[in-house]
Amino acid sequence: MQTYKPSVSLIRATSYESEALRESLTTLLEPLGGIAAFVKPGQKVLLKPNLLTGARPTKECTTRAELVYEVAKMVIEAGGKPFLGDSPAFGSAKGVAIANGYQPFIQELNLPIIEFHGQRYQTVSENFNHLLLCKEAMEADVIINLPKVKSHMQLTLTLGVKNLFGCVPGKMKAWWHMEAGKDANRFGEMLVETAKTINTDLTILDGIIGHEGNGPSGGEPRNLGILAAAADVFALDRAMVEILNVPPQQVPTVAASQRLGVCPELDEIEFPLLHPDLLQIQDWRLPDKLMPIDFAMPRVIKSTFKHLYIRFIKEPMNTYSRG
Repeated sequence: MQTYKPSVSLIRATSYESEALRESLTTLLEPLGGIAAFVKPGQKVLLKPNLLTGARPTKECTTRAELVYEVAKMVIEAGGKPFLGDSPAFGSAKGVAIANGYQPFIQELNLPIIEFHGQRYQTVSENFNHLLLCKEAMEADVIINLPKVKSHMQLTLTLGVKNLFGCVPGKMKAWWHMEAGKDANRFGEMLVETAKTINTDLTILDGIIGHEGNGPSGGEPRNLGILAAAADVFALDRAMVEILNVPPQQVPTVAASQRLGVCPELDEIEFPLLHPDLLQIQDWRLPDKLMPIDFAMPRVIKSTFKHLYIRFIKEPMNTYSRG
């Protein structure tokens, strides 16, 4: 019996200019069946970029507006109904998007932006009690994950899996930072559990210009010239750590996905275009030092927040899972 191998499409891409980027995305998605393999007419399609902050719009902390624009147009051409959604660390999704140049294409395409801060949640995890995700994300027909390649002072790297943490609504992300304490392994497992439950249909990773050093916001832009796409977000992340020459065990999300048996090894992944060996970066800069997951919050604040959180989630909730 033939064993299924996940496929990760990798190409060199150096431009965010519309025509060149559209051509790159078409080439990237062709081995996966094109956008029509993921989007059918009439489907609601969540585009989940990395909208971290509006404070550093030239530092490549967020997924580039040009990439989201071209993907949104491809979704519309396939008959889908795209919308943007995220729960930024700082500010609103709309505010961060506008600060990072999204406004012209939001207006042109009449693209709705959903704030994942509302009080519409669904419980999703048996392994992580009270792990709640935004209902609007879970009810989308299709989810296209659009992460940015970045170094991260708590998780070493943020790639496809970490980007899905934005589907945890608002201040609940702070709860999960506190719940994990200083245990990066447990936090990594929570992120993997989140990604498994969200079960994205497609991930397209923005690595044309990455963000290295003391990220997710404090580092600096770095030209990488890479676009990556896969239906399997764990396979995509595994390929990217290989490209960046970072050992998988140093990245809590990749290490956790390996422990939990959802991360294929390189020889279990199909690379229909370029192999990671052909794209390797020898001097990608990681954070100068790693910080605790819980931000070293004072104990009294943790205690108060925990009390309020537990009270809030005592209301009965339904278990819901995509896919």
